[in-house]
Amino acid sequence: MVKHTCYDLSKLNGGEVAEVTLVGNAANVRAMTRKDYQLYLAGKPFKFFGGLAMQSPYCITIPSKAHWFLTVDMQGLSGTVISTVQVINPKNGNVVIPANVVVQ
Repeated sequence: MVKHTCYDLSKLNGGEVAEVTLVGNAANVRAMTRKDYQLYLAGKPFKFFGGLAMQSPYCITIPSKAHWFLTVDMQGLSGTVISTVQVINPKNGNVVIPANVVVQ
């Protein structure tokens, strides 16, 4: 399993924006459903939205209604990073939820 920070975004309707703030180096930022997060943990192929975040903040639009997780990791990269995540309603700019860190 890749060492990572995981944020539980809870159930979202789709269209919300996960805004990730990074301090430090570039990092892999991936939003995925519960099923794909379990595959990620198992080291199996999984689907995700996002990618290599070179700038902060890094935003990912949640594509569909589901329970979502967001991971930040340094797989294939060097250095360290500190991250925070909030979910924003794009219609009014309000924070829907501050994301909760899942302890691994």
